[in-house]
Amino acid sequence: MKYISTRGQSPAQSFSEILLGGLAPDGGLYLPETYPHFSADDLTQMRGMNYRELAFAVLSRFATDIPATDLKTIIDKTYTAEVYCNVRDGENAEDITPLHTLEPDLHLLCLSNGPTIAFKDMAMQLLGNLFEYVLAKAGQGINILGATSGDTGSSAEYAMRGKHGVNVFMLSPHGKMSRFQTAQMFSLQDDNIFNIAVNGVFDDCQDIVKAVSNDHAFKAANKIGAVNSINWGRVAAQIVYYFKGYFAATDSNDQQVSFAVPSGNFGNVCAGHIARMMGLPIKHLLVATNENDVLDEFFRTGVYRPRGAANTYHTSSPSMDISKASNFERFVFDLVGRDGDKVRGLWNEVDNGGAFDLNADGVFAQVPTFGFQSGASSHTHRMQTIRQTFETYGVMIDTHTADGLKVALEQREAGVPMLVLETALPAKFEDSIREALGRDPVRPASMSDLESLPQRFEVMDADAAAIKQFIVAKTA
Repeated sequence: MKYISTRGQSPAQSFSEILLGGLAPDGGLYLPETYPHFSADDLTQMRGMNYRELAFAVLSRFATDIPATDLKTIIDKTYTAEVYCNVRDGENAEDITPLHTLEPDLHLLCLSNGPTIAFKDMAMQLLGNLFEYVLAKAGQGINILGATSGDTGSSAEYAMRGKHGVNVFMLSPHGKMSRFQTAQMFSLQDDNIFNIAVNGVFDDCQDIVKAVSNDHAFKAANKIGAVNSINWGRVAAQIVYYFKGYFAATDSNDQQVSFAVPSGNFGNVCAGHIARMMGLPIKHLLVATNENDVLDEFFRTGVYRPRGAANTYHTSSPSMDISKASNFERFVFDLVGRDGDKVRGLWNEVDNGGAFDLNADGVFAQVPTFGFQSGASSHTHRMQTIRQTFETYGVMIDTHTADGLKVALEQREAGVPMLVLETALPAKFEDSIREALGRDPVRPASMSDLESLPQRFEVMDADAAAIKQFIVAKTA
């Protein structure tokens, strides 16, 4: 399996070659040359597999340059009940991603049982073990540069802390994460973890990561790698739980399901898109946004119009406070027939502060053939959905999951199981839960005094040159 860039001007490379790097040299994102396909017979064989077996069945199609025995060892080390132990009462940690049924054909796919109680752990724990394996084989180190709006940072840091040959430099928008999210990251004291609070919004942080990645000389000299969802390894790992959720919600491979996915950077729902392209019987993928509804606008109008920092809202689902959805480029590449020249032209407009309209030439008209639908949510909707879910089902959900459930309830279809992807446990957003329910969410015991721990971080301006200097100084 070889990987190509969405912008068509980088050589094809293997899984291990692209694993550490993030962006392709031409500024695009990596995708497989062709998607592997699972036949009806394959799906029958996969039904009944546990999470580790499913992960190997899926990932072995992508990581073809890693010996099967090594890949299986890495997967078996990653997906254990001991790692994914933060389950709700009555759920089985061995399931890794339990399916919680709210009512017939309406489910939560529980993805937040990992060490940072966010769905990002599903991929990041695997990525940490893959990084360590690939680096050991190559006899080299890496400096990971990432950006987070809330959950990616802590998931990456917990996955990479103490890893041999790995330093992590994580950018986050100063003062714009929840107290819990901030404490999860900033309380880490490991020598290989560096937190940088940037004066700005998430998109400023993401732009810095892209700017550094596009400085090829600096990237090579300082061994810069990426763990944001632009990293193909993360997207590949997320594909697995779509298969797991499908099998848990159906009795036969003749059935279709739909997924509602809270969306900011489009990485989570992009994995669902790829699972569908691989043959998983998905009817619809519902892209659920908050007030930062750039993606909803596109799926309603065909116009992709990223917004600047001044027009990116700080909301009660802060991990989705994003107005430039990096992984959206992967879907558009498929939508325009994998035309790298076309994608390069479109993102040239975006990178220069503009927008693009895909209504011409019938491109936008093809979106329904990929199963996408969308909807948006607001703070009022989130509070109502959290309250109604608790009163009706006795289940407490976080604000991001509430965005997904709100859209799911609006667009569900009779006879089609709807799976809402849970994105975090409500403990990460205590203020919002208190507002909605008048009570505090239950925390895992290991996190009871998180905010009281000493914090270590640097506050810096949104200046790529200054960030580069900081990396050099800390790794000299």
